[in-house]
Amino acid sequence: MQMSETELMLKGYGLTTAEFFYRMPDYQNVLNSYTWQDYDLAPDHPKLFDFIEFWQRELDGPLHSVRFTHRKLIAPGEWRNVVGEFTLH
Repeated sequence: MQMSETELMLKGYGLTTAEFFYRMPDYQNVLNSYTWQDYDLAPDHPKLFDFIEFWQRELDGPLHSVRFTHRKLIAPGEWRNVVGEFTLH
């Protein structure tokens, strides 16, 4: 049974977005890009690295580079201590 997005976020997962640059199999001088997105755990990023291993094992277009970013969508809110109160009129 797969967890919902909310359950993943509550367990510490964040949204990872990766942009893959790869060479076209028939035209090695041409770079193309592919965008991948999934919920993953930082700093190890097991899902991202599993996808990279799948790409290298199963797909013909050799990877040139990968850029990625990770963002937790549920984080502690900002809290500030207010020491005073202003009353108008």
